[in-house]
Amino acid sequence: MPVCTLEEVLTSPGNICSEVNKVCRPLPLFKEYLQYGYYPFYLKNQIDYYTSIEQVVNFIVETELPQLCGIDVGNVRKIKALLGILTFSVPFEVDISKLATTIGIHRNTVIEYLNSLEKAKLLHLLYADLLSVKKMQKPDKIYLDNPNLLYALASHPVKIGTARETFAVNQLSYDHKIEYGKKTGDFRVNGKYTLEVGGEGKTYDQIADVPDSYILADGIETPYRCKLPIWVVGFLY
Repeated sequence: MPVCTLEEVLTSPGNICSEVNKVCRPLPLFKEYLQYGYYPFYLKNQIDYYTSIEQVVNFIVETELPQLCGIDVGNVRKIKALLGILTFSVPFEVDISKLATTIGIHRNTVIEYLNSLEKAKLLHLLYADLLSVKKMQKPDKIYLDNPNLLYALASHPVKIGTARETFAVNQLSYDHKIEYGKKTGDFRVNGKYTLEVGGEGKTYDQIADVPDSYILADGIETPYRCKLPIWVVGFLY
């Protein structure tokens, strides 16, 4: 299967799609990937996959964060409450003061815990301007680290739009700088590319006049102009 640079994915997606469509039907596989298979232990025990994810999350919050990040053990329940709120609300446009009041800790401590959860690969924190980010600056938007986490931890039906965006953030952030597109598009990548995520019917209206802008669309197997199948970003290296 092809492994490509971001530039190749955005400018020559037809070649990637052609190779993939020769060996599989990507749409049902992508739908399955959003829900299962991100973590390798899926291969050993598919039935208890979500239970295993919950156990990993509990171990991170209860053991690793206190040991490795110096977090007060007495606040473990509050961190779980924070994670529960985010799981229910992602993608979460951040109101740190409201979060702090809800779980009963100082706003600076909330930001500290968010950063620790990101280091633990449970969250992705996005900022509208990476150049101006300071140590205690609140993020502009929060996602869970990957869509499997979303399906495993959510206490309500997962919205497909949220799963798509979570997938895009997870794949793009691995080796690229990704910013929250506060005014234009969903995301800005490497300070150059503007990306909008949506379904098959997603239009160019929001990014029509924006240079180097693309739509990552679910429900399609081949690209059309600047509308690309969202699953192609899974072939980035």
